[in-house]
Amino acid sequence: MKRNYYIFSSGKLIRKDNTLYFEPEKNEEPEEVISENELEVEDDSDLEAVEQIEPVKINRKPIPVEDIEAIYCFSELRFNTKFLNYIAQKQITLHLFNYYGYYTGSFYPREPFISGKLLVRQVNAYQDLSQRVVLAQKFVEGSAENIRKNLMYYNTRDKDLSYFIKKTEELILKIDSTEEINELMGIEGNIRSDYYTSWNLIIDPEIKFEKRVKHPPTNPINALISFGNSLVYTTVLSEIYKTQLNPLISFLHEPGERRFSLSLDIAEIFKPLLTDRLIFSLLNKKQIQDKHFDKEMNFCYLSDEGRKIYLREYDERLKTTIKHRTLKKSVSYRHLIRLECYKIIKHIVEAKEYKPFKIWW
Repeated sequence: MKRNYYIFSSGKLIRKDNTLYFEPEKNEEPEEVISENELEVEDDSDLEAVEQIEPVKINRKPIPVEDIEAIYCFSELRFNTKFLNYIAQKQITLHLFNYYGYYTGSFYPREPFISGKLLVRQVNAYQDLSQRVVLAQKFVEGSAENIRKNLMYYNTRDKDLSYFIKKTEELILKIDSTEEINELMGIEGNIRSDYYTSWNLIIDPEIKFEKRVKHPPTNPINALISFGNSLVYTTVLSEIYKTQLNPLISFLHEPGERRFSLSLDIAEIFKPLLTDRLIFSLLNKKQIQDKHFDKEMNFCYLSDEGRKIYLREYDERLKTTIKHRTLKKSVSYRHLIRLECYKIIKHIVEAKEYKPFKIWW
């Protein structure tokens, strides 16, 4: 099974023959979340030309190219077009995060699976308001039902969440009667607002979480949500890339510049499973504590150590398998996202009703 590689050390990524290498800056030890044994090799012509009297020993970490799902960069890295051309050839996405750990962009290789027929149908489904609303309703329904499932899960664990369950169920009943995207977004916002209030009961350490603030996050909970949601967004983007869907054409979120808005649509369904449940677990088990955050005036973000803890658990979560009720076989959480993309394609092309993923365990 392919896996993600997370790089925290400064350095450069290079291609040597048919292998990728990470080379840390001088006097800096590599700190990847997923690490391999260090490899010492002699300098070669792929590196910057520097006249040397004797061969230079350079620490490099090999990254087997056939093993890479995606590369996540959390530090200052250098790479050239030779490297980018190679990962494009191997259909590897590269995701970039800034100093504060927030997503800034992706290197998204040319799509390997292109379907003009699907593209036309996808655009038509967006332009036809009735078709668009139906799909948008499904995204909100899937997200809301998974939120309700989380509430029910913790309601059986000495947390009285019956008030929030009832309010969520009341709002879910309004989804099918909506006729405009703004109505749906309003319902989704109300569900999330009530849900976030319930976190004060779900999370054992006292958090005093009052509202969601994104730009910038103002407290540890907002910082965790922002970081987690950006990971889900990039994971969804990587899975869309493996299908014939166009990530720019969305239905719930308005397509716009500088973002792959279909990733936002699909991510709504999986955030309760991949972001929210992980945050609850990390905080209730005290794996992430106050010391793992850097705080400035009206600004809070995860430290490098906190991000590494989160990423280790997130990566394990993606590899977790569950017995699929329809396929009758075990599939990973990551593969559930791919299956969601296939269901959307069938809805658009074959008019087979799309039923959003809902947590059943």
